[in-house]
Amino acid sequence: MIAAAGAILRKDLRLELRTKESVPAMTLFTLTVYVLFHFGLDRDSLDGALAAGVLWVTLLLAAVIGVSRIFAVEREQGGIDALLLAPVDRTSLFLAKAAALFVFLVAVEVVAIPAFALLLLGPGLAGMLPELLAILALGDLGIAAVGALVAALAAETRARELIVPLLLLPFLVPVLIACAQATEPFMRPDQGPEDLGRWLALLTLYDVVFVLLSVAVFDYLLED
Repeated sequence: MIAAAGAILRKDLRLELRTKESVPAMTLFTLTVYVLFHFGLDRDSLDGALAAGVLWVTLLLAAVIGVSRIFAVEREQGGIDALLLAPVDRTSLFLAKAAALFVFLVAVEVVAIPAFALLLLGPGLAGMLPELLAILALGDLGIAAVGALVAALAAETRARELIVPLLLLPFLVPVLIACAQATEPFMRPDQGPEDLGRWLALLTLYDVVFVLLSVAVFDYLLED
């Protein structure tokens, strides 16, 4: 199963490197939103809850683009049928797609987080980098698990561009709340890790539940 998932993941990453369809679009979206907030709010910088909210809402909306495209090649070229007929565990397909989406999110954040700090953030990132990396990793894992599941559910529907955000965003509300609340104390002038452990524990629990749930139901979604 791991070998099959690795082969599918390598295929997806090579295709992304060649076509550059998902990551550049997601990155451009986040940068555009941060520029719009920079000028639209008419403020030199943001801090606290507003900064955390702008950061995470933008990243979640950018993730919708990646989720919508994660099965694009298989859908457009009939590759889903070939994957379903292959003599491998279908869980490997979920693991590969979730891992690809995780890599896409990390690639976007490598550009988006410094841009956010430059355009909008008042306190700066120097004092929160280790904690922010942990929050981003757990948040990305939850987004990737739910995103791969929703993408599979919407892959064969005609209105997938509408179904993906309608299904994805409600599931990601706990991720948004936990990530924003965990990040908010570090985005104030008096930075401090208030309740960080509680929010990281909530994110970890969310990730574990949805990874296990996705693995359990993924086969049935593909059958339908």
